[in-house]
Amino acid sequence: MKLEQIEIPITNPLLEDYRNEKSSILSFFHYPNREESFTRRLEDLQNHPIRREQLVMVIRNFMEPLEISEKAEEHLRELENNAVVVIGGQQSGLLTGPLYSVHKAISVILLAKQQRESLQVPVVPIFWIAGEDHDIDEINHTFTAVNGRLEKHIYGKRSKKKTMASTTPLDVDATRQFIYEIFKQYGETAYTEKLLAKIDTILLKSKTYTDFFVRLMNWLFKEEGLLFIDAAYSSLREYESPYFEQLVQNAEKIADIVTIREADLAELGYGMPVGATKEAANLFYVRDGERFLLERHDGKFINRMANVQFTKSDMLELARKKPTCLSNNVITRPLMQDMVFPVLAFVGGPGELAYWSTLKGAFETLGMKIPVFVPRMNMTIIDRQVQTLLKEIQISVTDAIVGKTTTYKTSFEEKVYDEKSKEMVEQTRQLLQSQYDVIQGHLYKLNIHLEKLVDKNLSIHETQLDFLMRKIEQEVLLKHDVELRKYRTIEDRILPGGGLQERVFNPFQFMNEYGEELIKDMITLPFKINGQHNVIYL
Repeated sequence: MKLEQIEIPITNPLLEDYRNEKSSILSFFHYPNREESFTRRLEDLQNHPIRREQLVMVIRNFMEPLEISEKAEEHLRELENNAVVVIGGQQSGLLTGPLYSVHKAISVILLAKQQRESLQVPVVPIFWIAGEDHDIDEINHTFTAVNGRLEKHIYGKRSKKKTMASTTPLDVDATRQFIYEIFKQYGETAYTEKLLAKIDTILLKSKTYTDFFVRLMNWLFKEEGLLFIDAAYSSLREYESPYFEQLVQNAEKIADIVTIREADLAELGYGMPVGATKEAANLFYVRDGERFLLERHDGKFINRMANVQFTKSDMLELARKKPTCLSNNVITRPLMQDMVFPVLAFVGGPGELAYWSTLKGAFETLGMKIPVFVPRMNMTIIDRQVQTLLKEIQISVTDAIVGKTTTYKTSFEEKVYDEKSKEMVEQTRQLLQSQYDVIQGHLYKLNIHLEKLVDKNLSIHETQLDFLMRKIEQEVLLKHDVELRKYRTIEDRILPGGGLQERVFNPFQFMNEYGEELIKDMITLPFKINGQHNVIYL
């Protein structure tokens, strides 16, 4: 395994301007993404009130069933004393979800190590699982590439209920069958049997989407001491009780200021990532595992679908006595993270950067600052087959990642195209046209008016010539199919469906080829968190 860092164009304008420290976008944050910002943030965290002993107990209780490693225990002890944290998170995807979930965890771990060394203080990596998210359709599937097309594998049936991932059960037999079907597409290797056995062991201990997700992630990252917490974990919700009170008390101010900031963002051409409204409560009400988004109308917090309405006093009472009935949305989740943890830096993707851009005033409303936002690392894994194909047809990995393989494939097709056949068919077409013109002229002289019939007859012949040409082209391409398949394989593996690999495949596609040490070995590579694209050659 080796690492190469390359420059590729950034297609997200907001991310590009943030990386380039454009003043217009930096005004939406408290700290630019620079080394000196971590020192400033550390100083600002000195007065950040954290109930450390209670918080560590919550995390330890959550992780107890997962098998806590020695490194994780060490990090828990540090957090109980004076450690700060680097945090990132993701939804509870099946088989860890897309690769970027793993890339985000790696980014969190490496940034924590980097800042531990730089600041000379304990910096602990934490992965915040968005187990309260209820859009199961976003996490109930994965993809494989089959013969030049993406195949989507969906677990279970669509549910009308908006149950949270942490309360949505998994059927062991159905999930096992789902996983076996995916591995069939991967093909059997020396590692397949062992991987399937390990996944199955983990599956048997899992009851929900979040259970399965966190157990897999802990298996992959436990030696690094990555700590996990689920936003939907009842003990965490109880710990968050006073913070929910603050969010309820300030709901109107938060909604107003986020709406204004999002309008400012849109005016600069960055769009409206949140769709904020002044009526938003930015909180969900939870009932029987389902989430219902609350809005504020006439001084009340309501959701008509759930047929519930609460006064502000009711909401404060819920926050104090039944905090498990409340849940955050994309606006309040970052605020809650910062109230719960001493966050040195948050690691996120382009989507998270967009909605965090609206939150500066909301943080200030609660007497806080946005932590240093660090874009997660982007990675593309190049397996051995693709490495060989890139060399054979002389395409650079940079060209492949930016989508130039299609151009090279078109160029190859043009090179092998049978121009002589095309010429001959075209000559035949012209001869026919000429002869039919003669026929038309002759019939006209005889005062025989069959113009439409003659035109239709000519059209039939031309259609047959078009058909013949298409068949010739197909046969030519079939003759060169072995070579063309090389281009298609590169496209399938590097840009599946035209998008970056990390947004489509899960890590087990590559672990099936490399072995279960894949993630462990990736972490040892000499990464630099510098905005470049990381290419990993297996």
